[in-house]
Amino acid sequence: MKAAVCREFGKPLVIEDVELAPPQIGEVQVKLAACAICHSDILYAEGAWGGRLPAVYGHEAAGVVETIGTGVSGIQPGDHVLVTLIRSCGTCHYCSQGKLVRCESTFRLDAQSPLRAADGQSIVQGLRTGAFAETVVVDASQIAPIPKEVPLDAASLLSCGVITGCGAVVNTAQLHSGSSAVIIGTGGVGLNSVQGAALSGAERVIALDLSDSKLDAARNFGATHTVNVSKENAQEAVFGLTDGRGADYVFVTVGAKSAL
Repeated sequence: MKAAVCREFGKPLVIEDVELAPPQIGEVQVKLAACAICHSDILYAEGAWGGRLPAVYGHEAAGVVETIGTGVSGIQPGDHVLVTLIRSCGTCHYCSQGKLVRCESTFRLDAQSPLRAADGQSIVQGLRTGAFAETVVVDASQIAPIPKEVPLDAASLLSCGVITGCGAVVNTAQLHSGSSAVIIGTGGVGLNSVQGAALSGAERVIALDLSDSKLDAARNFGATHTVNVSKENAQEAVFGLTDGRGADYVFVTVGAKSAL
């Protein structure tokens, strides 16, 4: 199969023919239809977070199950699925508390990448997924079935951007109905924080950004108010929209210190 391989930080990815080992016990092979590009993938490819090379990054994907390993249940070949980087055992200290992202268990794929170059060299399965490729093999815990009528290109965003933004509001902050929320930044994660606040019943969902077009999108995702901070004083606008109290919740979804 073909994959986009990072062989040198800060350089363009190289499209190569690579080998993918078949799924073992508890693993699933998925033919990918789409993989979104998360900023985390870009940072890894730039070398900002270090790591070993060569590597295949990409972790925000969707596709169709091709093959399952022994011991896999609830998933069948032909199923449409999301592929995420969240690998969990379901039984350790943190998994038993519902904190799957903090799973303490070690998996076969953690020690042995399924990816090999044409010359046999091991290739790192970046972010436990390696989805800048035609096909992936991941642990079954990284798979989430979805209805077949959902377009796979749009569905891929559910694998990271949506659950990050919406999850921050619904799961981490546990925003209360009737409260007010400010979302700073209305990119992919920010729009889903807006959506999460709206779905949670926030009375005022205030989106802040520099782009009018992104703020228009925020309205479509459930923002009740928008503020272009290049044209208005953000602090004054938020206090004015919250009867002088300020927001009950603030979500910063941009990677800029100035946003704080």
